[in-house]
Amino acid sequence: MTEEKKKPQSYAGIPEAQFLEDVDSFMKEQGPEVTVEMILKRLEEQHQKYKFMELNLMSRRKRLKSQIPDIEGSLKIVKQMQEQKGKEGVISSHFLLSDQVYAKAESTPSDTVCLWLGANVMLEYSLDDANKLLSDNLSNASKNLGQVEHDLDFLRDQFTTVEVNMARVYNWDVKKRQAAKAASATL
Repeated sequence: MTEEKKKPQSYAGIPEAQFLEDVDSFMKEQGPEVTVEMILKRLEEQHQKYKFMELNLMSRRKRLKSQIPDIEGSLKIVKQMQEQKGKEGVISSHFLLSDQVYAKAESTPSDTVCLWLGANVMLEYSLDDANKLLSDNLSNASKNLGQVEHDLDFLRDQFTTVEVNMARVYNWDVKKRQAAKAASATL
């Protein structure tokens, strides 16, 4: 019993482009009312859909790549706060005030930290809860980035398949026209 090699699947549900092995039989299956132009138009539409999916995945990848360093930075700060917990004195640190602008701050060791969750929401967490939340968020963001990268690779394969199919259908049509022209020239 042979084990079939699994084809790479898309996590985002991207439809797989079918390679046209035998263009002649494919065109016969379509019927006489379906023209080469209609098939090429359908393939071009499929190509455009893949382009749209690629743009969405690329923007998602960009967002995740910017999120991961932010989460790592926050996680680093929470771990430093956990190390300082229970100690006397003041903690001196620099924090990002706005793009490229840092400010110096001094605070006493604390058992809690406030985290921005987005949509103008900030919640106070214990250091352990904040560490768990940020670790989970980092893990999920890294996993999602891996899935997006996989989907982009899968999508590139689909681009290639559709482009090859378009070329094969076009070349089939050219050969068919040349054969028809040659047949009419011999009459």
